[in-house]
Amino acid sequence: MSKADIIKLLEEHGVKATVNRLLVAEALSHSGRPLSLTELETEIESVDKSGIFRSLMTFKDHHLVHAIEDVEGTRYELCHSHDTDHDEDTHVHFYCEKCHRTFCLDDIHIPPVELPQGYDGRTSNYLIKGICPACSGYSIA
Repeated sequence: MSKADIIKLLEEHGVKATVNRLLVAEALSHSGRPLSLTELETEIESVDKSGIFRSLMTFKDHHLVHAIEDVEGTRYELCHSHDTDHDEDTHVHFYCEKCHRTFCLDDIHIPPVELPQGYDGRTSNYLIKGICPACSGYSIA
């Protein structure tokens, strides 16, 4: 995503485009996979951990990031949903047990689950664990 696209995405979600927020959103956009707070800290040296965390929490409050729980903790990715109240961008994630990275499987959507009466589901997390193509030596042509 270009900087202009990221600013537009922030504005669509009601988030003011500050310098720190732009840096965090750009890092998430360019990563190609969900990142942990520690990974974002390494990627963005000019913003401290608390500044990155505050940006992530603002993004989460405005449905601009997904928080994915994998075996190592929480990772974040930009949400490409066009609805600020309902997340239409839910998809499966894959955690590689060898390289310890989490990948988005954007084309595999989380199947709907019919909850019993009285339950009000807010989020879902669908994580598959195994070995990624790079670690297994599989060549994607």
